[in-house]
Amino acid sequence: MFIQTQDTPNPATLKFIPGVPVMSQGTADFADMDAAKLSPLARRLFQVDGVTNVFLGSDFVSVTKAESLEWFALKPAILAGIMEHYASGLPVIEDGATLEDPHQDSADSETVQQIKQLLDTRVRPAVAMDGGDIVFQGFDDGIVTLQMRGACQGCPSSTATLKMGIENMLRHYIPEVREVRAAEM
Repeated sequence: MFIQTQDTPNPATLKFIPGVPVMSQGTADFADMDAAKLSPLARRLFQVDGVTNVFLGSDFVSVTKAESLEWFALKPAILAGIMEHYASGLPVIEDGATLEDPHQDSADSETVQQIKQLLDTRVRPAVAMDGGDIVFQGFDDGIVTLQMRGACQGCPSSTATLKMGIENMLRHYIPEVREVRAAEM
């Protein structure tokens, strides 16, 4: 197995591309070993000392490291962990486990459906290329709240992406949108 690595705009996060599907649908974000109980792959990666977040996308794994460590020290162990996982035959997510899909809610208003549609078609594919994801959290009184995940979480350029890119686009297509904010962690 040949795993490509790719830098992300967030220097603390590296994108690993194993060349095989990672998630058949949706994404999964794990902040620690406890959160990773549904994912054998994420649990394996959290065994590497210094891994602080694991994000699973359709065809990539984004790993965030502790600030005090360098990639040259962590990267070999992470690559080995990904290879060992796929060689083991274990699933990425435990069979029968259900992950919450924050993009599907039949009770959404027409405005919220439009916001989610724009995020899914224009924003999420672009941020996935950088090893992250943006998840809709809410829309209240003209303010869209989004959660940054993967490489986007803690990225120095995420505020500019939210304000200059996403906010301008949403305001252009949906007049009810006045502002876009990052969800508080």
